[in-house]
Amino acid sequence: MSNNDNYKPTTKLVHGPSHSAKWDFSHHVTPPLSSSTTYRLDSVERGARGFTEFGQYVQDDGDTPVYIYDRLDEPTRSILEGELCDAERGECCVTFASGMAAISASMSSILIPGDEVVTHRIVYGCTHSLFTNWYPKQGMPVHRADLNDITSLRALVNDNTRVLFMETPSNPTLELIDLSALRAFTDGINQDRPEGRKLLIYVDNTFATPFCQRPLEHGADVVLHSLTKNIGGFGTEIGGAVIAPKSMLVGLLLYRKDFGAILSSKSAWAIMVYGLPTLPLRLKRQQYTANIVAPWLESVEGILNVAYPGLESFPQRELALKQLRDFDDDFAPGNMIYFTVDDSIIDAKGLLNYIAKNAYSVTLAVSLGHTKTLIESPANMTHSSYTDSGAPSSTGIRLSIGLESPVDILRDLEAAVTAARRSPQHA
Repeated sequence: MSNNDNYKPTTKLVHGPSHSAKWDFSHHVTPPLSSSTTYRLDSVERGARGFTEFGQYVQDDGDTPVYIYDRLDEPTRSILEGELCDAERGECCVTFASGMAAISASMSSILIPGDEVVTHRIVYGCTHSLFTNWYPKQGMPVHRADLNDITSLRALVNDNTRVLFMETPSNPTLELIDLSALRAFTDGINQDRPEGRKLLIYVDNTFATPFCQRPLEHGADVVLHSLTKNIGGFGTEIGGAVIAPKSMLVGLLLYRKDFGAILSSKSAWAIMVYGLPTLPLRLKRQQYTANIVAPWLESVEGILNVAYPGLESFPQRELALKQLRDFDDDFAPGNMIYFTVDDSIIDAKGLLNYIAKNAYSVTLAVSLGHTKTLIESPANMTHSSYTDSGAPSSTGIRLSIGLESPVDILRDLEAAVTAARRSPQHA
């Protein structure tokens, strides 16, 4: 079998590894699904070897692992982890039962009481809840900051700060973080820190996916994904992934083993066989449509701001052109749009309720990265855990573009805007 290192990432997502010590790829065109919770052991010595070797990084050209029990490791999930690691160009990958399990494990496996986290001013609602309701109770304060404001960040970071956490693009506002600038700042901080206390950059790359952005190339230490979204792509599986340095692998695997948030082999198989191979195709189509829908939204009276990195008007256009690049180094603005409406002209809830009852090509539902176009109100739904001034606008709307015809999406959006437009008397 030829070496696949010289092939394009798009091709490698379709074919996966040409060889894997974790499974016989010589004769299977489609990777088989392993579905066994426990594995037969030839001897006590083999079982002991499996437990002793657990957590060691097994290269695809190395020895076949000793599989013992699904919660420790199993071949289907392990092969998916190798593909995700390769797509993000990282050193190791550990998958989890959900994106939130991945986020929690990635930090909880290294943080100790007294450690601090600095996060960007807005993040996904459940991540916000984790940082607000749980980490402070465990003696790990979480501070908010504008991670693009290095001067303010420098005043906030102290010897206890271990993690800078962000999404870029941010959920739901699509604000970008300059990762190269953050890397330069972090390198300066780390000059005086021992190896085990380095300040680490964590990036949730769910919105962009490795197709549109690879944060490790711009200086991130850890990359996180909700596999439920664009990578899974079809709205049928929930999962999460952490791509990290090899030095974190043992801690992540032990944490997953002990807390039990494993990705099922069936979900791993579906993501590997259906989600990853079609990711470039789906995103290219979704971007094509987003580049039609976003300018149309800008033209609508009563829509105040449209945030989409593909627009010339996007406030961080230069940074978007730098960071959001696909496997061929083409600009890849993604499939997410966020816009706010003037509630005196358009009833935001009325627009969404009209879509819920009448639209065919646009669906009122949370989640994103689906084959179907999804629309939601972050302030009322995904980010409702925010109770302070950092909450998204009450008239903000998040739109995840799917695979439908852009003509039909525009038809449904235009009908919804018309139905939700307030009368002059009301205004």
